[in-house]
Amino acid sequence: MNEWENGKQKTLLVLPTGTGKTIVFAKITEDLVRAGERVLILAHRGELLTQAADKLEKATGLKAATEKAEESCLGSWYRVTVGSVQSFMRENRLSKFDEDYFDAIIVDEAHHVLSDSYQRVLDHFDNAKVLGVTATPDRGDMRNLGAVFESLAYEYTLPRAIKEGYLSPIKALTIPLKLDLSSVSMQNGDFKASDVDSALDPYLWQIADEMTNYCTDRKTVVFLPLIKTSQKFRDILNEKGFHAAEINGNSTDRAQVLADFDAGKYNVLCNSMLLTEGWDCPSVDCIIVLRPTKIRSLYCQMVGRGTRLCEGKSELLLLDFLWHTQRHELCRPACLIAQSEEVAKKMTENMNDAAGCPMDLEEVEQQAESDVVAEREAALAKQLQEMRNRKRKLVDPLQFEMSIQAEDLANYVPTFTYQMGPASDRQTAALEKYGIFTDEIENAGKAELLLDKLIKRRMAGLTTPKQIRFLESRGFKHVGTWQFDDANNMISRISANGWRVPRNIDPATFDPNIIREMRSS
Repeated sequence: MNEWENGKQKTLLVLPTGTGKTIVFAKITEDLVRAGERVLILAHRGELLTQAADKLEKATGLKAATEKAEESCLGSWYRVTVGSVQSFMRENRLSKFDEDYFDAIIVDEAHHVLSDSYQRVLDHFDNAKVLGVTATPDRGDMRNLGAVFESLAYEYTLPRAIKEGYLSPIKALTIPLKLDLSSVSMQNGDFKASDVDSALDPYLWQIADEMTNYCTDRKTVVFLPLIKTSQKFRDILNEKGFHAAEINGNSTDRAQVLADFDAGKYNVLCNSMLLTEGWDCPSVDCIIVLRPTKIRSLYCQMVGRGTRLCEGKSELLLLDFLWHTQRHELCRPACLIAQSEEVAKKMTENMNDAAGCPMDLEEVEQQAESDVVAEREAALAKQLQEMRNRKRKLVDPLQFEMSIQAEDLANYVPTFTYQMGPASDRQTAALEKYGIFTDEIENAGKAELLLDKLIKRRMAGLTTPKQIRFLESRGFKHVGTWQFDDANNMISRISANGWRVPRNIDPATFDPNIIREMRSS
């Protein structure tokens, strides 16, 4: 409400599956109706519309008209409409509605809102306030929902919901069964279902064997890539002693099978991606994803079928197989709660190392975060040590200025704008190559002047910064005025004397020019 009042016409609400997003938007709808406004609840599946209408009436007492197939809300005295986007998007239907017919639109499962069908409806009712409600705000095609929504009004995360007791804890069990996806191609931004099916088929019996170790006393939902595979796996499970059922979009007895599964007649339910949205069965306490995906939102929807609380349910067991793929990022349990890719990667590594042992995802995340911090600290310590080593090998520019008695360097003040900016990467690299420690170089103009002097000194055969650093560290004075060969000869003598200055040489008074003159006379 605050977002709308502050001029954000389209805003987003993010709540994990099982934390009551339908109840939340039902109460928002009630407030809007109480203010005299007309509300459209828009969704892409019949089950979602039915669920929205039922919960709206139970939570608020409001009844809703329906805009779907042969049913229409036009002429109804109800202030709320639940509408199918597939029906609403049709031009002959949309044209019957004035642009200002609805004051507010609530989009359920709003991660679908970028599709042309939703955009057509929202564009028609362009003046309506819009609330998008979703459990999974990221989309597989990576198109930013920010293209539609102007703000995120509120977000409640899965880890927080688990910690605060509103969702079931998740234990992930990595099964050391390697399934090869390296030959699977991509389609619409994800693994191609038919290719996944071919890759998965040889492993179905082994997977069923693994399930007998962990799932016999659990209520399990299995997601598979194709209907034929789902039906085949049901038959395999029944041969293994499970009571398995299968449903798909063509199942005429779908409602009865779901009711029987809820009642406990079946302990495993196989489906081909049918149950990702709009179905609640809180007693589900095991999820098996045999439809690998790189789309986090889809993965979260699948796992979300088992995160609701239920009496007698202590946790959700998530079976995770070692899918092998060389080309694509694959969603694993870590992506459900990890706040960064770095932590998710470490979580997955730790879980793979402990394959065969159920691991609480929150505990795994805490350990991974600790490991990542430790690795960062170790990397930083190594980097700092390398910097210290580098500094020891490089010459401080102030030491170089004093040694070569360069007043113009010491008193340099930039004149032009380009000289006042920081030294460029190219200048920095060139100076370090010459042996200058660049952290003390204040600006690009100073770097330019210093490089010019270094080039001229090399052409004149004078000492290098590294020669200066070494000899002055041994007590020699004004090495910057020496010739390159004189410095090189002295370094060779020191080296031959076990890296000690020979006894007959006093560094404080040594002048190679005097020695050269004595030799010439």
